[in-house]
Amino acid sequence: MSTPAESGHHRSEPDLSAIVGERRQLMNLSYRLLGSLAEAEDAVQETYTRWYAMSREQQEAIESPGAWLTTVASRVCLDLLGSARVRRERYVGEWIPEPLPDRTEWIGGPADGGAAGPGDPADRVTLDESVNMAFLLVLEAMTPAERVAFVLHDVFRYPFGEVAEILGRTPAACRQLAASARRRVRAARAPAAPTAGQAGLVRNFKEAWEAKDIKALVGLLAPDATMIADGGGLVGAALRPVEGSERIAQYLIHIADKAPGLTLLERTVNGQPGLVAQLSGTTVTVAAFGLTDGLVTRIWAVRNPEKLRPWTGDGTG
Repeated sequence: MSTPAESGHHRSEPDLSAIVGERRQLMNLSYRLLGSLAEAEDAVQETYTRWYAMSREQQEAIESPGAWLTTVASRVCLDLLGSARVRRERYVGEWIPEPLPDRTEWIGGPADGGAAGPGDPADRVTLDESVNMAFLLVLEAMTPAERVAFVLHDVFRYPFGEVAEILGRTPAACRQLAASARRRVRAARAPAAPTAGQAGLVRNFKEAWEAKDIKALVGLLAPDATMIADGGGLVGAALRPVEGSERIAQYLIHIADKAPGLTLLERTVNGQPGLVAQLSGTTVTVAAFGLTDGLVTRIWAVRNPEKLRPWTGDGTG
C-alpha cells in the first residue's frame, strides 16, 4: 500500500516522499467512499493533519505509514458518511455525486490552482467502472459500513483482516457486509455497452436536443427513463425526478427554449460519455447517462455550482 522507501533509508524513518505519495491513493479511496470531491479533499486533509500532529518518534514507530494513512482516511470517511446522511436529508432537491471530468479536461484542480496542463497531479481521481455515476449511486444506497467494506475489499482489494481492523469488526462480519453490498451492485447493474456505442448514442441525443427535435429525443429515451437534476437549492433544477420519455423530452426542449445561447459539448463524465452544457463559456450543467439496449434509461444532471468546480471555464476543449 505504501511506496517503498529509497534504498539507504532505515525502515523506521518515514520517507516524506512516500508519505506524500500516498495522497493519490487516499483521494481515490475517499472519493469512492464519499461521492464528493470536496468531502474527499477534507478527509485526506484531516488524515495528513493527524499524521503531522504526531511526534517524529510516534511516526517512526509506525511500521507501514501507507497502511496507517489508509486506515485513518477510511475511518474519517466512515464518520463523514454518518453525518452526510443527516445533511442530505436537509438537501434541497435530489443529491447526485460530484461529477468528475477526464484528467485531460480538468480545469483548476485543487492541486494546481488552475495552472497545470494535462499532467497527473496527486489528487486527481482515477476513472474506472467504480466511479461511474450509476455505481456511485448504488454505493450511496448502502449503509456506511457496507460501503467501506465493499470499496476496500472489492474495489481496492484489501484483505478482510485489514478491513476488519479499519471497521472495528470481525473479518466474518466484514465478509457479510461486502456480500450484502455485492448483492446490491448486482441487482442494480445494467448490461455493459461498448464505449463507442455509448458515445454514439450520447452524440445522437446531443444533436436531437440541439435541434429541439422532440420526436428524436423520445426515440432515444427508454419509455420509462428517468431524469434527476441536482441544483442544491443554489440554481434552478427539478426538485423531483422527471419520469417517462415524453416528459423528459418536453423538459429538455423547455430548457433549450429558456437558454437560447446554450452550448452542448461531448465530454467524459466519471469515465463514460456525457454532456456538458455551457452558457457564455461557463459550465452550468454536467450530465451523466445510464444506457441500456441502445436507449437512454437514466440522466443525472448536476447543476449545483459547488459540484462543478473542476469544470469551470471548460470552454476551450
